[in-house]
Amino acid sequence: MPESKRRKKKAPSTVPTVSKKEEVNPPWLLPTMLTLMLVGLSWIVIFYLTSGKMDLPIPSIGQWNLAIGFAFIIAGFSLTTRWK
Repeated sequence: MPESKRRKKKAPSTVPTVSKKEEVNPPWLLPTMLTLMLVGLSWIVIFYLTSGKMDLPIPSIGQWNLAIGFAFIIAGFSLTTRWK
């Protein structure tokens, strides 16, 4: 019975390896992120602590101080999406 020819193995193709740079966080990201979150938190805490007497941080806008505090916190959390 005739034998079939053996297939020759092809030489492994050399694929050029592309060195991938390690993704590094920009140096401003962490301080900015933490600062925004802490400013928002302190804005809300100051508003609640002084709401009966002085109505700080900005007396003329009243309850909108809560929106400003939460806007700072949301801005800080939005920067966490850039964290690598």
